[in-house]
Amino acid sequence: MIKKFFTRGYVFLVLAFIYIPIFILVMYSFNQGKVIGVWERFSFIWYRKLGEIKDVVFNTITLAVVSSIIATILGTLGAVGIYYSKGKLGKSVKTASQIPVVNSEVVTACALVMLMIILGLSHRSIFGLYVGHIVLSAPFVVLSVIPKLKQMDSNLYEAALDLGATPFQALFKVVLPEILPGVFSGFMLAITLSLDDYIITATLSPLDYDTISTAVYKAIALSTEKASEQVPIYRALTTIIFLITVLAVVLMNVRSNKKVKNNGKV
Repeated sequence: MIKKFFTRGYVFLVLAFIYIPIFILVMYSFNQGKVIGVWERFSFIWYRKLGEIKDVVFNTITLAVVSSIIATILGTLGAVGIYYSKGKLGKSVKTASQIPVVNSEVVTACALVMLMIILGLSHRSIFGLYVGHIVLSAPFVVLSVIPKLKQMDSNLYEAALDLGATPFQALFKVVLPEILPGVFSGFMLAITLSLDDYIITATLSPLDYDTISTAVYKAIALSTEKASEQVPIYRALTTIIFLITVLAVVLMNVRSNKKVKNNGKV
């Protein structure tokens, strides 16, 4: 009984440590005042001012979606290639694909800056920024897809080829439907990484180009009147992002539970 009490208490403390700051953020996004800790009155004023940062939101969403789509395509093809590679070469490629996942993002950003300079390109450009986000996300897509490939019957691809399908047809009509949940998970992970990234974005983006992460930093770090005016707006924006995330997780769990129940009935 005592052990159960302490276990539940520990879990509660961990969850409280994680979620109390988020709840404070959500609560003060409805505060008319600008200062956290001083409650004036309930208001939607900062939500009505979200239009002031529409360019930042557009930049962030465009960067996340486009880079994630490309990273998902490259990561999925890379995962298939790694899975079907044999011998020492296959093992070496698999190991090499895992290094970027644990590698420091600072190292990746510095390496990309040097690459752009060597190629004679500006390291602060839209092209370099998109390349950086693709390089950041693609290894995580590989990591999401490979487990699904391992769960798949390894003979399906060869069987499709034996039945007259081209390698392209076998990949898209046989392999892809089997690994689609892993591809989707990789895509969602890539979007999350892109939305959350600061280091690569701050290093490679043009000076007049802001995403949510860089704009929030500038709003907090700069002591100008305009910057301080925008801080509460970002509270409202991050609250919306959090609520969308919660809704997505709930829907995914409901779908997963329905799938488990349906499989149990079969």
